[in-house]
Amino acid sequence: MDKLAHYRQTVQQILQEYSEQKPADSNIDVENIFDIERDHYQIVHVGWEGQDWVHSCIIHIDIKGEKIWLQWNGTEDDIAANLVTMGVPKEDIVLGFQSPFMRKFTEYAVG
Repeated sequence: MDKLAHYRQTVQQILQEYSEQKPADSNIDVENIFDIERDHYQIVHVGWEGQDWVHSCIIHIDIKGEKIWLQWNGTEDDIAANLVTMGVPKEDIVLGFQSPFMRKFTEYAVG
């Protein structure tokens, strides 16, 4: 399997596992949004929690330039570490939510 195909499969597998975790005691739907042509992947919560409308991106990952960009992580889990466990080298993971200046102080790619 080539690198890009492996990364697509890995990202989709991770997000599929997270999407199975439905918020307890709520009418919130968990939606996977996979744009496999442009390599944009998200989990979104949509629905009603009491009288409040919820529409929230929980996880957003892009694949750009053969690197996995973790754009947003609204979970308490270390998704970058999960990617490493699944065989993605740290130098191919970019913490997009970190400023470019701060990325050089992480153990992951700068961009």
